[in-house]
Amino acid sequence: MILHEKIAEQLPAWRERMKALAKEHADVVVDHVTVGQVVGGMRDVKALVTDISYVDPAEGIRFRGMSIPEVLKALPKARGGKMPLVGGLYYLLMVGEVPTREQALEVEAEWARRAEIPDYVYKMLKSMPKETHPMTLFSQAVLALQNSSVFAAKYHEMKKDVYWEAALEDSLNLTAKLPLLAAFIYRMKYFGETKKMKYNPRQDYGMNFARMMKVEDKKGYADLARLYFILHSDHESGNASAHAMHLTGSTLSDAYYAFSAALNALAGPLHGLANQECLAWLLDVYKKFGGVPSRDDLYKYAWDTLNSGHVIPGYGHAVLRVPDPRFTAQMEFAKKNFPQDDLVRLADLVFEVVPQVLREQGKAKNPAPNVDAISGTLQYYYGVREFDFYTVLFGVGRALGVTANYVWARALGWPIERPKSLTTKMLEDIVAKAKQAVN
Repeated sequence: MILHEKIAEQLPAWRERMKALAKEHADVVVDHVTVGQVVGGMRDVKALVTDISYVDPAEGIRFRGMSIPEVLKALPKARGGKMPLVGGLYYLLMVGEVPTREQALEVEAEWARRAEIPDYVYKMLKSMPKETHPMTLFSQAVLALQNSSVFAAKYHEMKKDVYWEAALEDSLNLTAKLPLLAAFIYRMKYFGETKKMKYNPRQDYGMNFARMMKVEDKKGYADLARLYFILHSDHESGNASAHAMHLTGSTLSDAYYAFSAALNALAGPLHGLANQECLAWLLDVYKKFGGVPSRDDLYKYAWDTLNSGHVIPGYGHAVLRVPDPRFTAQMEFAKKNFPQDDLVRLADLVFEVVPQVLREQGKAKNPAPNVDAISGTLQYYYGVREFDFYTVLFGVGRALGVTANYVWARALGWPIERPKSLTTKMLEDIVAKAKQAVN
């Protein structure tokens, strides 16, 4: 299998690099941690290592050193589509090299042969109450698949230096099944359809997902699915879902346990709800004005939103100081494929107006749009209008990045994560000593 071969070739050099850091430079100070960071969610504390992706404040996310425009241009395209094969992106994340078309298709073929879902998983999903949230169903289904974990089955007989091989098997098996799981949950939850999903080995990851979803323009939606999964695949290791996967995996839980934990983090409103809130805000604007408002009307409405104590969702980013290139890629997709759609026109107008309003207000460090400012709008155009399903779509994409990180964490022997905690009194004592030192 191509991914196994490529990772095996690279491992000796990577292990030597990590060994040198751990043995020769263990006492080198990496970061200075403030009280504000300790009580503020550990924001920006440099405490995790990943070579899969990095968020450049000036350019946005980089996958294996490549910017979003570079990735979208370099990766092999799907047959009959304009967007890259998702299998090519997975190869890039796992191996760190741009694949040939044949290599990308080999990953796609691996997914096709691993995609079948056991009957008991379907039965479990169908037994759940109708009101069950789709993310609950998704996480439960992933946990149910844990019965087939290669890592769990081989754990007691494996040597540590081959943990990554079983981790890779689990990661391929898991990611292969996610489009079917997501599409089945969508059809069952919102349309009462419980027919088993089948993966077509002659179609790629994106087209298979589009074919199984209840959308009319399957070709167009397949390209959106490819783009969406690629853009949402990874975002460093500090975000809640990626960190949950890393933390759980560090205990040597298998990929199913770890990814279920990631999904549970993603289900939290502060992490996975933003794209829904952005679309809801756009629809509220559209409804209030009976269509796309004028620039002046939108300017006033944006100020009214802020003055009422609310935020304008989709604008601002913890790291970026420029428009999120994931936003830009999706906006370009929309303008090329359905430029006259009212919500696309509105989203574009918001992009022109809201950053100006936020700069005038003076509170936002970065008034530019993030990925959530447009992603829901594209789903809405193709007919996927069930807001609470959007986080499931996010989860399918995020699986690509977090499983790549999971495989490499096992390959490099990352230990169990165990930070030290303090009491409030200890923190207060630290502050008091710091004040005395100044005086």
